[in-house]
Amino acid sequence: MLSVIASATPQEQTATPDAKQQAVLNLAKQVRKQIVTQSQYGVFDNIHFGIQGNTVILRGQASRPTLKSSIERSVKKIEGVGTVQNEIEVLPVSQNDDRIRAAVYASIYGYAPLQRYTANRGRRPAPSVARAAGGITNDPPIGYHAIHIIVKNGNVTLTGVVDSDTDLAMAGMRANQVPGVFSVDNDLQVASKAPA
Repeated sequence: MLSVIASATPQEQTATPDAKQQAVLNLAKQVRKQIVTQSQYGVFDNIHFGIQGNTVILRGQASRPTLKSSIERSVKKIEGVGTVQNEIEVLPVSQNDDRIRAAVYASIYGYAPLQRYTANRGRRPAPSVARAAGGITNDPPIGYHAIHIIVKNGNVTLTGVVDSDTDLAMAGMRANQVPGVFSVDNDLQVASKAPA
């Protein structure tokens, strides 16, 4: 999800509209890259941003507090960024939420028709010492995931982009089947209908 709010700085006021737009697009690409290449950013996080002048506004949800601070630090280093307004919500630490994350992940990505939305292709995350000690939030599945699973106090929100209305509905149903889930907010977008 990308929000770009344009407002001109004094230097930009002398530039042509096309040059200003290109500068904002280039900045947006760099900010996005800093977010998605964070080693801690994964399937249980939903980070988006807006740009206003030379200020980057970070928003969304992070499953770990270290992700919030590391994204802010990396975005501050981008040339052209004056300030960073960090509004990322850190999700509460909860064993129940962690159990739900693992179960929803298995329900969605373990289901053959939805496996194409991950680079893991149906492989279950291998058990690790970190996962045994701290749960799936501390050792999330790595790789690309088109469907992000946000869990807060037993409530699940699905975000991302899928190919069809059928896949959108299927992901929502798979999440709803998990015991202990209070509600599912299906915010997935269909690629052909996603806003530009």
